[in-house]
Amino acid sequence: MKSALITGITGQDGSYLAELLLGKGYAVHGLVRRASMFNRSRIEHLRPDATSPGRQLYLHYADLYDATSLRRLVGQVKPDEIYHFAGQSHVGLSYEIPEATCQEVGMATLSLLEILRDHNRPVRLYYAASSEVFGNPSQSPQNEETPFRPVSPYGCAKAFAAQLCRTYRTAYGMFVSTGIAYNHESPRRGENFVTRKITVAAARIKLGLQKEVSLGDLEARRDWGYAPEYVEGMWRMLQAERPDDYVLATNETHSIGEFLDAAFGHAGLDWHDHVKFDPRFVRPAEVNLLCGDFRKARERLGWEPATRMDALARLMTDADVEALSAPPNKVP
Repeated sequence: MKSALITGITGQDGSYLAELLLGKGYAVHGLVRRASMFNRSRIEHLRPDATSPGRQLYLHYADLYDATSLRRLVGQVKPDEIYHFAGQSHVGLSYEIPEATCQEVGMATLSLLEILRDHNRPVRLYYAASSEVFGNPSQSPQNEETPFRPVSPYGCAKAFAAQLCRTYRTAYGMFVSTGIAYNHESPRRGENFVTRKITVAAARIKLGLQKEVSLGDLEARRDWGYAPEYVEGMWRMLQAERPDDYVLATNETHSIGEFLDAAFGHAGLDWHDHVKFDPRFVRPAEVNLLCGDFRKARERLGWEPATRMDALARLMTDADVEALSAPPNKVP
């Protein structure tokens, strides 16, 4: 039985990857932070009774800021693979908390690389980079050879960590693969991300629970894919013979206005009647040309996206309508 450690297992990607790996017979270990309130809704359905003899999901308390706890956890778990997702992941918020973003995204990755360099057995590491490393790129679509030109603290931190992964792979022969994943969404996306904010609003307006939603720049364009398909590509990277960097994308770009058309239209609404512009949601530096070329992932990993933007907006809207229409859980 293979074992894997997922940092950020309670997030969107971590939860979908945990499902995938459990389905493949892995023993899955997840890093979680201790907090006064549980934030495990995305993985709660994966947690069987602790007394079950077939239990393959284990959660461990540790913290990205604490290299000692990370080192101890890797030594105890002895994973074959590590998938590193954890860290502050909201681009807009990175302007408000740039130091924390750089610590969690950049320096924590350096700590993990050093831990694995000293580890007594080889471990395959997946690092979750982002299309934000390209910022305002010199070419479109972007591929693995496109120079990094980040324009946000988040993008800078991701670029720093991605370069570190390349350096450790070259200098120490470590199996470190980096996925340069473009925006990938799902019903498990946090509501502070624009796609989920839109689909929740469409569902609530359809059900008469609210009347309008405030958004920023509707002309901003993104390459949007479906998160469960992307974690399949991440897993494939660590099954390859050699480590490398791969773009995961759809090679299509759509505006926020187009996403509104798809989500609100599917709900039988005209978004022009419900969307208000709010300058608070306009970033200090916006990226407008992010579109990824996934040919390398298709040729070497056999991976390509199946769900495009329109279908993605519809399935997310349907999921939010269903969730909001469900009766509240009865308290025993």
